[in-house]
Amino acid sequence: MNVFRIKARQDLESRLPSMPWYIDNFVHHKLPDLSPSTLLEYVRDYEAFFSWMLAEGLSSAGSIGAITLEDLEKLHAEHIDLFKAYLASRREQANTRTTITRKLSSLKSLFHYLSQIAEDENFYPLLKRNVMAKVEIRRTQKPKERAGRLEGKLLQESEIDEFIAYLHEGYGEDIADNKQALHSYRLNKTRDACIVSLILHSGLRVSEVVNLSVEDIDLNLKLVHIQRKGSSEDAFKTAVYFRQEARDDLAHYLSLRSTAYHPPKKEKALFLTIPNGQKEGKRMTKRAIQEMVIKYAKRFGKPYLRVHMLRHSFATDYYLQNDLYKTQEQLGHASPETTQIYAHLTDKTMSRAIDNRKG
Repeated sequence: MNVFRIKARQDLESRLPSMPWYIDNFVHHKLPDLSPSTLLEYVRDYEAFFSWMLAEGLSSAGSIGAITLEDLEKLHAEHIDLFKAYLASRREQANTRTTITRKLSSLKSLFHYLSQIAEDENFYPLLKRNVMAKVEIRRTQKPKERAGRLEGKLLQESEIDEFIAYLHEGYGEDIADNKQALHSYRLNKTRDACIVSLILHSGLRVSEVVNLSVEDIDLNLKLVHIQRKGSSEDAFKTAVYFRQEARDDLAHYLSLRSTAYHPPKKEKALFLTIPNGQKEGKRMTKRAIQEMVIKYAKRFGKPYLRVHMLRHSFATDYYLQNDLYKTQEQLGHASPETTQIYAHLTDKTMSRAIDNRKG
């Protein structure tokens, strides 16, 4: 179990004692099939719902953990409508439609388990009445729809290597007549190719790449230690692995980082740039990496390619060789639903990629 899963499991276990006993049962029923991070999101959703129930006087319990199954059975459909309205109209941290849909889906899963799967000692369902069965959830954007928006804009398997090779040499040939652009390219091509290679062979977010420091890299184990995206209190370092191709590009870049960018001793940033008029390197910005990818993509013949699509390109290729949950872990998604878009990036594309990967 990697650091990411261990931290999620620890957070999950720390929250369960304050929850009703049937939530603990539900979590352990789902644990073999769902990742700890997904179940942690479920528990957070239940905390929000139960807190709202107490505030609205829908339970006489003195705490979340004391809310009974009978309290859930007494809920009406209009109560769920009121909860939806509450989520959408909160003064602080109002929820998006997508978030509201996810929270309702979490409730549906729980109520289905309590009414259709879990049994008491007499083999009767724990929940006699399921109010969530009456609630229709209209998803704002299904994974297949999101995948449709990406189709044709990503790099296919063969194009991943071609694009990195283009950054190494091809771009220089295309701008050979532009001396100023050629000079800048020669100074930065190893760094640029390394950044693109790292994303295409690990699926890191651009923000995660920007925040990397030299000590975060382990070339021997082929991994980087990153601060995963999340709220400040839940932020933590985790290890993300990268492929051998990225290791080679990182090793090449690290061998010339100091001589090419002259960073001061206190500058530990992995990827550096030397601002105009200055002599010492400093950490690249997110915007600089975004513009860098656009520059190369246009010349490569992929004008719609953006830096976040490099991550999607990796994820699609990685999914074909692994499974949903491994892909979810690698990308750091809180929910498997987010990861499901890669299962829908056209059956034709996936079939072709699988054939090409045989052997």
